[in-house]
Amino acid sequence: MIKDRFRGFLPVVVDIETGGVNAATDAMLQIAATLVHMEADGTLYRGETHTHHVQPFEGANLDPKSLEFNGIDPDHPLRMAIPEDEALRQIFAPIREQIRATGCNRAVLVGHNAWFDLGFLNAAVNRCAIKRNPFHPFSCFDTATLSGLAFGQTVLARGIAAAGIEWDAREAHSAIYDAEKTAELFCNIVNRWDAANGFPEYAGR
Repeated sequence: MIKDRFRGFLPVVVDIETGGVNAATDAMLQIAATLVHMEADGTLYRGETHTHHVQPFEGANLDPKSLEFNGIDPDHPLRMAIPEDEALRQIFAPIREQIRATGCNRAVLVGHNAWFDLGFLNAAVNRCAIKRNPFHPFSCFDTATLSGLAFGQTVLARGIAAAGIEWDAREAHSAIYDAEKTAELFCNIVNRWDAANGFPEYAGR
């Protein structure tokens, strides 16, 4: 069971697109969370993705360079953005459901340069005074580090290519696409490790 593989943690891949790099002052503009599931033989695979465009919080900074990088127009009428509080609560609901279903104790954030996404997530949780954050406040799995170990590559696109996963640069920097590709990379690395090293619960796969 997945709870046994990760010491009671449920890995959930999170990607956040922002209006800058400072979690305390810059806006969260889009969040995507991709669940990770496990086959009966212990193989991990990418699950469903939950996502929302997010309205900048009052007084939030929007750096033009960050907006140019991620291609987000915060005022676009078709963005269908919702308030930060509402977005987080809707994202957290299926995660809590999956935690209960798998017997896990808590979710652990998986991200590429995970400190960035975890920092923005924690800052938003604090702003919204959400008391039941399903994520561990500081533990995480970083696929930049894992990919550096497994493939000698720390850039997401290069790690993806080294793992033999399809990558479309035109889709990059969308929270949905990056979360799903990061989930595939995480599953690929863990599955390779378990197959090569015979992780005790799943030896002989």
